[in-house]
Amino acid sequence: MKVRGNIPNAITSLNLLCGVVGVVFALSGRPDIAFYLMLAAAVCDFCDGFAARLLHAYSPVGKELDSLADMVSFGVLPSVMLHDLMHSAGNALWLSMIPLLLAVSSGLRLAKFNVDERQHTSFLGLPTPACAMACGSIAAFCHFKPLSPFTALCAGVWFIPAVTLVLCILLVCELPMFSFKSGSECSNIEGMKRTAFFCIAVSVIVIVAVLGFNWTMAVLGTITAYILENLIFAAFRVRG
Repeated sequence: MKVRGNIPNAITSLNLLCGVVGVVFALSGRPDIAFYLMLAAAVCDFCDGFAARLLHAYSPVGKELDSLADMVSFGVLPSVMLHDLMHSAGNALWLSMIPLLLAVSSGLRLAKFNVDERQHTSFLGLPTPACAMACGSIAAFCHFKPLSPFTALCAGVWFIPAVTLVLCILLVCELPMFSFKSGSECSNIEGMKRTAFFCIAVSVIVIVAVLGFNWTMAVLGTITAYILENLIFAAFRVRG
C-alpha cells in the first residue's frame, strides 16, 4: 500500500528531474535536448495525476511536489531557453534577461491555481505547460533551423521580449481557458471547444507535414491555436 501510494510522487519527481536536467542542457547550448526533456516532463505531469486518480493516492505532499516540479519544468526551463536564445544571438545581457520574467509569472500562476477553487475543471489564465511548450518550441526551432527567417526574427531585440510580455499577461490574467482534464464535467459548450481545438490541432499538424516545416512548428501552432480559440470564445462571451 505504501509503495502504491508513492507511485504518483515518483512520477512527479521524474517531472522535476527532467526540468532540472533540461535547464543544464539549455545553458549548455542544447535547446533541442532541453525541449525533449520538457516534453518528457509534460508526459510525467499528465501521468502523475492519472496515477493518483487510478490508485486513489492523493496527498498534500503530492500536491505541493507537483507545483514545485511544474515551476522548474514549465517555469524556469522555458524562461532559461529563451534567455539563452537571445543571449547567444548577441543581444545585450540585460535584454536577454527579460524572458526570465516568465519564471516569475509562472510562479504566480501556479500559486493562484493552488488556492483558486474555481479551477477544478477549467483554467483561468494560460496553463504553465502550454506556455512552456510555446517557448520551448521557439527555442528548439531556432536550433534546428538557424538560417530561417523566423530564427532571424527571434534573434532580434523586440520579438522575444514581446512574446514574453504577452505570455506573462496570459499566465496571470483571468481569461477562461478550457481543460482536457480527464474526469472533469464537460458542458455542451466545453465539448464544442474541445472538439474545435482537436480539429484545428490536426489541421495544423497536417499543414506542417505537407509543407515540410520542422515538427516544432506543429507544437507552436497548436499552442497558438489553443490561445486564440480561448480568446475568441471569451470575446464573444461564450460560457461553458
